[in-house]
Amino acid sequence: MQKSLLATALLATLISGAAIAKVDNPTVAMQQDEIKASVLIDGLNNIWEMKWGANGDIWATTRQGKEIVAINPSTGASKVLYTFDKAFAEPVHQGVLGMELHPNFAKGTDEDYVYVYYTYSDSSKDKSDFGRVVRLSYDAKNGTLGDEQIVLDKTPAGNDHNGGRLLFDKSGKLLLTLGDNGYNQYGNMCKEIQSQKIPTDAEVAANDFNKYRGKVIRFNLDGSIPSDNPEINGVRSHIYAYGFRNPQGLVYVGDTLYNTDQGPAVDDEINIIEAAGNYGWPHIAGYQDDMAYSYANFSAAPNCAELPEYIGVPNGAVVPEFKESEFQADNLKFPQKTFYTVPQGYNFSDEKCEIGYICWPTVATTSIAYYPKNGKIKSLQNSLLVTGVKTGTLYQLPLSADGKQVQGESITHFRTDNRYRMVLVSPDTSKIYIATDDAGILMGKDIQPVMKVANKGAILVFEAK
Repeated sequence: MQKSLLATALLATLISGAAIAKVDNPTVAMQQDEIKASVLIDGLNNIWEMKWGANGDIWATTRQGKEIVAINPSTGASKVLYTFDKAFAEPVHQGVLGMELHPNFAKGTDEDYVYVYYTYSDSSKDKSDFGRVVRLSYDAKNGTLGDEQIVLDKTPAGNDHNGGRLLFDKSGKLLLTLGDNGYNQYGNMCKEIQSQKIPTDAEVAANDFNKYRGKVIRFNLDGSIPSDNPEINGVRSHIYAYGFRNPQGLVYVGDTLYNTDQGPAVDDEINIIEAAGNYGWPHIAGYQDDMAYSYANFSAAPNCAELPEYIGVPNGAVVPEFKESEFQADNLKFPQKTFYTVPQGYNFSDEKCEIGYICWPTVATTSIAYYPKNGKIKSLQNSLLVTGVKTGTLYQLPLSADGKQVQGESITHFRTDNRYRMVLVSPDTSKIYIATDDAGILMGKDIQPVMKVANKGAILVFEAK
């Protein structure tokens, strides 16, 4: 799992629309900047999260490896810090997911805690039943993590769309993204999407969190409900915001909280998250514009189990269907940006795609980071950086001077034949680290479907020369 030779790994890379021939000479002008590419490490079992940990190491969770791994950012040397034996790790989004370090980690306050979210099965079936957030303690002397303590348990989970990003908010509470578990599509198409459902007081009191699907939740460090959480439909719960499909990114720019949410066949979203905000799913994908998306509710069809499988685009089945403009709700919030909105009548079928969704307009956003105003890579300054797992591309979204608004069109960088799962900026801002999945299909650098990734379970490094 050490450094790999680039000549056979990254192949050609696309940076800001300019191709470089081979990565054995991987230098390219990115506007004012010179960028070179390398592979720090590979062979990790589906990296999900990366954070800066102790001793300047990158700490990464491996979804299917069920581990936290410390990686030296200079040498690529790695060490397993902890293994989650109780996690259930299977495709598509099950296993060890989000991780966050306590704000006072390594500051001498005896709060050297690491928080992790993972999915597990209570019934030994072929899917996760629940998720939980746990707290680990770091032993600086031995360089290990241990003493796993449950913080919040039995959040809803499944075999798809588990969300799973953890982040401390500005008041010291934890935020966790939870997806809709892939309801109303594929093998889950007869299950009703819960993203608009709000629990009752009785359900909250009974720790029945079934309706937490498709939400951003907020909780105290003992798992309890903060007293300043919003009341939604007259109920105060862990729910902070709702109406999401598969939110896999959270980041602050100042006091503004941005997130990413994966769309169905269109309209991945970049949102600003506000307390009690309703982000529309499943009635709205992207903007409320009645374009290429309408809500086909297969779960409401009386003969749902007999219908052809719903894969996110029209398939000829007669089911209840609703235009976006038909939905009305309080506190609706709309995206800062979508990837991508297309018109009615768009042809979602493409003969070159053996698996059709690879050619759909979505990029499948998986993480989001902020590149600061004074960063060393000048062309990235004051921008959001978003990974597209389906395209192997890093998307740059320039921000307004105050950081409160996305401005202009997205800019593409670092396109390779890989599935990008997570982006991390180095503390000195000279390097961009991108984690890749260890398998899967994607729309490759030549804009053709690719059935095999170039760098399995890797961390790629893009740095200023």
